[in-house]
Amino acid sequence: MSQPAVTALAPPTLDFEIVYSDGEPLESHWHVQQMHFLNDLLWQVVREQRRTDVFFGANQFVYYSVEQAREVAELVAKGRKLKFRGPDVFWVNDVMPKAERPAWIAWEEGGRLPDVIFELLSKSNSLRHQKEKKELYSRVFKTAEYFIYGPPRFVLEGFRLAGGAYRPIAPDPAGRLWSEQLRCFVGLWHGSYQDLETTWVRLYRQDGSLISSPWELADEERSRAEAAEAELARLRALLDRQS
Repeated sequence: MSQPAVTALAPPTLDFEIVYSDGEPLESHWHVQQMHFLNDLLWQVVREQRRTDVFFGANQFVYYSVEQAREVAELVAKGRKLKFRGPDVFWVNDVMPKAERPAWIAWEEGGRLPDVIFELLSKSNSLRHQKEKKELYSRVFKTAEYFIYGPPRFVLEGFRLAGGAYRPIAPDPAGRLWSEQLRCFVGLWHGSYQDLETTWVRLYRQDGSLISSPWELADEERSRAEAAEAELARLRALLDRQS
């Protein structure tokens, strides 16, 4: 669990407007869909575990200091590209439930910062950029677990914070990585999501079973209903023949 990076008795008075979007598009269709997929799966994790003390978000700004927020506002006002907006997908433990947060603002959350981060790599991400993010998450965010996946290698990697540095999470025999924070496994799965077939990052229960997304659960329920209707029609036809 990450430690608060900001301690404040009262929210600071800002002399600038918080930026919630810089208008920059995401890297690819896969990037967008994988974020949505993970968001759906985390929603199901919360539901199954009956959690009411977590927040998770995707493609949102994460502000860890007023100075950083001011710098973002200045850069956006000048039309310049930002070096950092926030993790692709993140999860925060031990926070008050809220209906909506347009951005994660640490000083409004008791200094809380993400406990789990998923970064989806892209062709434009340089090794230097990746290293800078990793250092930010370990030194400033103190994020307990960090998972990365994407081009060019498409290898799932997971790290756990220990002694101020990230150590690789050892995979189980199926190649999945246990997340202590999420209380489930992070692994890969090849299949179709929103009509895009590829290999996705997915979540698995402790027993190894897949955690289904809401749309998958709806499809499963529809299939069960159709099977029940077909069985009922078969029984009716059988009774008609016997009468």
